[in-house]
Amino acid sequence: MPGINNAPDLYGDVENPQLVVFFAGNQFMCIDELLSGFKEKHPEYQRIFAETLPPGILAKQIEGGSLTMGNLRITHQPDVYTAGKNRITEMANYFDRTEVYAYNKLALMVPKKNPKKIKALKDLGKKDIRVSMPNPAWEGIGRQIEAAYKKAGGETLYETIMQTKVKNNRTYLTRIHHRESPLRILYGQSDVAPVWYSEAYYQKMIGHPVELIPIADEQNIRATYMAGKLKQALHPRAAADFIDYLASDEAKAIYKKYGFETD
Repeated sequence: MPGINNAPDLYGDVENPQLVVFFAGNQFMCIDELLSGFKEKHPEYQRIFAETLPPGILAKQIEGGSLTMGNLRITHQPDVYTAGKNRITEMANYFDRTEVYAYNKLALMVPKKNPKKIKALKDLGKKDIRVSMPNPAWEGIGRQIEAAYKKAGGETLYETIMQTKVKNNRTYLTRIHHRESPLRILYGQSDVAPVWYSEAYYQKMIGHPVELIPIADEQNIRATYMAGKLKQALHPRAAADFIDYLASDEAKAIYKKYGFETD
């Protein structure tokens, strides 16, 4: 029943897992195939628990020791944590191994046929354009988008979208996850959402009525995704095997399928 038993960012076996992975949340569309491929290659690991929440929330879970969702408290610590390069670097003391495995960039998602005729980032500053914006407080993509605003229109565009339009409710800041943004586009609650390219690519891939508007390279960013093996991993061998798998051609093909870039 939607809204009642829906926990889309928790996967697999929460009871006695043989491997725990915290994924950067924008990779949710890859998880089923990644875990299936890993289990096929390593049949010794069949009980895997994974989360795909925003990296900031996952970092707090690592630092604070638990995740609370209503009445549910999960105390698992990850064997592997994946996030953007900046966050992995900030948390370097937690890891004894890190690997780069994929890349991404930004794009704009708009409703089918683009009714507001949005062409570029600067259009998000217009008064009548309703923006769905990942909250920079816990979404790594939020900070990346803020940097793109400054590239496209300087401090003026940034302040218009992130201050003026937040105050007058023309910019919506996500409460939990940038996964909210596609829903706001589909339900007609927002006119445009700056998202990861892979997110807009995936929504089109599954047939949702949206359009992908590219962002010019000179205004865009390239995100680097890294996996870190926790020094305190309870399943160190499984963690090492999983990072090896993420760096494999098989895993990279899965990421490419969903719009990510790989070397």
